[in-house]
Amino acid sequence: MNQIPREEIAIPDGRCFYLPHHAVLKPDSSSTTLRVVFDGSAKGSTGKSLNSTLLIGPPIQRHLIGVSLRFRQHPFVFTEDVVKMFGQIRVYDSHADYQRIVWGESPSTEIDHYSLRTVTYGTASAPFLSVRILKQLAKDYTSDYLNEARVILEDV
Repeated sequence: MNQIPREEIAIPDGRCFYLPHHAVLKPDSSSTTLRVVFDGSAKGSTGKSLNSTLLIGPPIQRHLIGVSLRFRQHPFVFTEDVVKMFGQIRVYDSHADYQRIVWGESPSTEIDHYSLRTVTYGTASAPFLSVRILKQLAKDYTSDYLNEARVILEDV
């Protein structure tokens, strides 16, 4: 995320959206003691949520039953945390203002404004975008990584 300079916070015509978010603390967790949850379904001052205005795209992921049946055919398999996957996909600069958040270090400090620069978990378009980009990368690099691209296109 990028901090928004004070002189750029105000945007005319409401061409921004502030994503509600909250922290989830799990002190007993060894991997993630603090996790931030974003709520793209929360309605803003216009009465609309970010999720209600996003295009979500058609379902393009493989059917889980087919992937599950082929799972044992491979000598090696891997899994991925989609939350981390979303964080690897950068959004257009012009779209970042629709994923704004506010943050303050403490109640006595001034609130800072930020724009999130990657696909955000909790937004309606995130699942489509992640699968679409994965498929595009497989297609783009098929000539260099034929087997890997085939696995991505058929078994993810």
